[in-house]
Amino acid sequence: MRSARPVGLLLSAAAVVLWAYGMTRWQPLTEPLGPWSERLPGNNAYWARDLRFMAIMAVPLGLVLAGRGQRRWGGPAVVLGGCWIAADVVVDRADPIGVRATVLLAVAGCAVLGALAGMLWWRERGAQPAWDYDRQSTGERGTPSAAARRVLTGAACVAGVLTLVAAGMESPTDREPELNQGALVTAALLVALAVGAALAAAPARTGARVGLAAGLTVAALLGVGLVRAAAPGERFLPEVGLGAVLLTGVTLLAWDWPGGRPVWRHHALAALIALVGPVVFLVATAVPMMLMLPIGATFTSLAGNSPINAADSDVLVSLVGLIAGLGVAVLLARPSVEDRRRLS
Repeated sequence: MRSARPVGLLLSAAAVVLWAYGMTRWQPLTEPLGPWSERLPGNNAYWARDLRFMAIMAVPLGLVLAGRGQRRWGGPAVVLGGCWIAADVVVDRADPIGVRATVLLAVAGCAVLGALAGMLWWRERGAQPAWDYDRQSTGERGTPSAAARRVLTGAACVAGVLTLVAAGMESPTDREPELNQGALVTAALLVALAVGAALAAAPARTGARVGLAAGLTVAALLGVGLVRAAAPGERFLPEVGLGAVLLTGVTLLAWDWPGGRPVWRHHALAALIALVGPVVFLVATAVPMMLMLPIGATFTSLAGNSPINAADSDVLVSLVGLIAGLGVAVLLARPSVEDRRRLS
């Protein structure tokens, strides 16, 4: 997909701006006024941190899309994401606030992103072309390699699961209008990344796939809106439905269509995985974190914020979503490479 690079870089830049806005506008809303025990925050009190971390995760996902699944882009993108999380903790300790801080962080973040993208593009020149062409399978230019397709499909799966986490984000009161705004914008960004990466993973870009991508985007965005419209505590079923539609759509876009049409029995199995897989992986990841791995509390302490009260849990749901997304990707990010001569 020729537009993968500009689209991926644009989405990464949008994620940087969203991170900067979340740091300076939303994060101050979640911090308590004092350290007194009766005012310690409760479950999901630091929702702005999780939305911000998901914006950070969107940056390397966009770079993977811009690099069209190539390893020379994916490795540095992951390193950038890890370094950005560390930088986020440092910036959070400084408690930046206001329009000037937002602009400074956004400009600095976009400069870092631009520098890395420029370096990777420069390294790519004179090496292999922008696509890792799989000439052994097809002998044709324009067909991404099996490895690149797996990476792109995996990135789409991770973005899809993170969409569910962002759409279902809650706070102790659920009365903050900024929470709904942040959840909607973050989820919409992740939807765009999921659909874009899945379309880039397709063995061929056809009108049918582009139309399917447009329809999937609209359906997923409507699903995000339905999740946010549901009352807190009643969002489970809409979230499950959103995950099933979005992740099944990812496989329809990314997997092979032998003879010009999908292999429906394969996608029926994918739909079952999309329905059950995210819930299983999210629970299997969240429970150990709550009981044995105080990762959220560690980040809270490093950022200099008040700890969650002893009756509740400080779970970093953004990290839970990332790990669950990688688990789903293991199951779904293996598009077939057979019968490529008849793909359409």
